[in-house]
Amino acid sequence: MQALIDVILPVFIVIGFGYLAAWRGLFSESAVDGLMRFAQNFAIPCLLFRAISQLDLGQNFEFRLLFSFYAGAVTGFIAGFIGARLIFRRPWPDCVAIGFCGLFSNSLLLGLPITERAFGPEALEPNFAIVALHAPFCYALGLTVMELVKAEGAGIGAKVKSILSAIFQNALVIGISLGLVVNLTGLPLPGVFTDALDLVIRAALPAALFGLGGVLMRYKPEGDMATIAMICAISLVLHPAVTFGLGTMLGLSTGQLRSAVVTASMAPGVNSYLFANMYGVAKRVAASSVLIATALSIGTIWVWLHLLP
Repeated sequence: MQALIDVILPVFIVIGFGYLAAWRGLFSESAVDGLMRFAQNFAIPCLLFRAISQLDLGQNFEFRLLFSFYAGAVTGFIAGFIGARLIFRRPWPDCVAIGFCGLFSNSLLLGLPITERAFGPEALEPNFAIVALHAPFCYALGLTVMELVKAEGAGIGAKVKSILSAIFQNALVIGISLGLVVNLTGLPLPGVFTDALDLVIRAALPAALFGLGGVLMRYKPEGDMATIAMICAISLVLHPAVTFGLGTMLGLSTGQLRSAVVTASMAPGVNSYLFANMYGVAKRVAASSVLIATALSIGTIWVWLHLLP
């Protein structure tokens, strides 16, 4: 119970304040969009740049860590995809979007603050290794499968190339890439520059959590509750369970196991809805899953924290 009070609730209270402020009209939709734009396009890229530039790549970009997490993520994708088709008889494109909800956990806006509050800032290095590959890996998998099931023939390659190009122009990916350049080259950064970065970084997670609450207020749970329940079970139980089992079997260190499982136990990220919206399929399911799984994760994260060493 203490973990619930000390670690989880403060994070969700900030999200709740954002939700309440948007719901009561105290924070307009344009203000929420502006805050999220600041957080996702500026503050969090600065956070990732700073973290990756100082990361011990040899220690943290380790196969066992990444395999444990991403094998769990792919298992979630496959389970969502097959479940949507065989159980709920959804069209193939819907199945891909639903599988993507089981694939894309909220590693950034929830995974980082929960891990930091539970285990301290020094515990975040394995998280950053996972986050560095998260968006490129998940989008590459989701886009590839979606294009295969849509089978539109000529022009598919150009379409995928265009979308992947947009991904790698994303501010988060740019921040990660620049951090890798600094890390690998040993380029010294002026103290005045890093001090300015640190000022922006301190605002990153609080702004992102408050803005996330405002974004979630727009998602109204509507219908398809059985499908949504399946997505919640995959995201909150199956993905972390597979990661926990593989991480234990492969002998991850305590810190690596904590980061991998906590990140895997997060609800689907907002990108799950953005992916569904990109193709115009299963949008209601994706939006409702993000909202409902985020609320349910208050309890499931608490359970996973108790199971971890």
